Amino acid sequence: MTAITQAQIEAAIDAYVDPDLKQSLLAAGAVQQIEIEEHRICVQLQLKHVCASRHQALRQALSEQVQPLAAERQVEIGITQQVEAHPGPKKLPGLAGVKNIIAVASGKGGVGKSTTTVNLALALAAEGARVGILDADIYGPSQGMMLGVAEGERPETAEEKYFKPIVRHGLQSMSMSYLVDENTPMVWRGPMVSGAMQQLLNQTLWQDLDYLLIDMPPGTGDIQLTLAQRVPVSAAVIVTTPQDIALLDAKKGIEMFRKVDIPVLGIVENMSVHICSNCGHEEALFGANGGERIADQYETELLGQLPLALTIREQTDAGKPTVIADPESAHAQRYKAIARRVSAALAEKNSQGGNFVPNIAVEID
Repeated sequence: MTAITQAQIEAAIDAYVDPDLKQSLLAAGAVQQIEIEEHRICVQLQLKHVCASRHQALRQALSEQVQPLAAERQVEIGITQQVEAHPGPKKLPGLAGVKNIIAVASGKGGVGKSTTTVNLALALAAEGARVGILDADIYGPSQGMMLGVAEGERPETAEEKYFKPIVRHGLQSMSMSYLVDENTPMVWRGPMVSGAMQQLLNQTLWQDLDYLLIDMPPGTGDIQLTLAQRVPVSAAVIVTTPQDIALLDAKKGIEMFRKVDIPVLGIVENMSVHICSNCGHEEALFGANGGERIADQYETELLGQLPLALTIREQTDAGKPTVIADPESAHAQRYKAIARRVSAALAEKNSQGGNFVPNIAVEID
C-alpha cells in the first residue's frame, strides 16, 4: 500500500477553503488530530464556531480532498465544535454563565433589528450553540411577543435577587416586558433606563451560554454607552436597510462601536429586495447594494441580505419566528448562513486577541 505522510494530508486539507471561515480549516487551527493506519485515515476536527447543518457537507468535502492520497484506505472525518469565550476587556469582569456577548444594533428604528436578532439567535441555536437574548430596548421591548411569551408570564426568582430567564424555542430570554404590563409606558430618564438594563443583564441567571445576543435600542445614546463601558461585549452586528437614510444612521452606529473599541463583525442588510408573492418578481424598493457599500467603506463585511417578505413578519408576530416556523425555507437558510458567518468571524477575532478598555474623551471646540 502506498505510503502517505501527515504533511501530505495537511496539504490536502489546506487546499479546501471553508465557506464560513473564509480560510482553510488547517489555517483556522481546527485540525486536532490526524491518524494514519493500515486500512484507514482518521482526521479529527474541533471547530471553534457552530455550523451543525454543514457537518455532513464538510465531511464530504474533506473526504474528497484526502481520498486521492488514501488509495484503498477508508477516510473518516470526525467533527466536534466548542465555542470559546472571548477574553473581553481586561478591566471588565465576565458575565456569569455567558461566554460571548454580541450586540445587535441599528442606527435608527424600523429596519427590522429585533426580527433579525431573534431569528439570528434561533439560527445559532439550530447550528448547535446555547443562546440567550436580552431585550435591551427598555422603552419598546418586543422580544417577548416574538418568542411567544404570554402576556403576564413572569420569570421565576432565585435567592430573592436573581431572575431565571424564560425559555422559549430553546432560547433563554429576559426582557422588561416580562416585568411590567405591556401597556405600561416606561416614562424614565436616561440613568434609570441604563440602570434597568444593567439589572436585567447582571441579575439574570444565564445558564452556560455560548452567545448572549443583546437586542439594542436604536440610536447611540445612554444604553449603548453603558453597554460599551460596563459590559464585556465581544462584538457587534449592525442591521440596516439599503435606504440612504438608514445607511447614514448605520454609519453612526459603526463609528460609535469603533470609538469604544468594540469590533463590528459586519452588516446585515434587511429588506434588501421585495419578492412578489404572485409572480416572484424581485424589486429593490429601498435601493440596491447599500449594505455592500457601507461594508466596503468601513472595511467590514456584508454578512447577508434578507428580503422584505410577508411570511417573515407574520411568523414573527405569531411568536414563531421563521427559523422555527419553517426551518427548511429559503429565508431560514439565509438566517442560518448569517449565523454561521457571525460565529466564525467572532472565533477568528478571538484568535487575534481581545479588546482593551477604551478611554472616552469629550472635546468641546
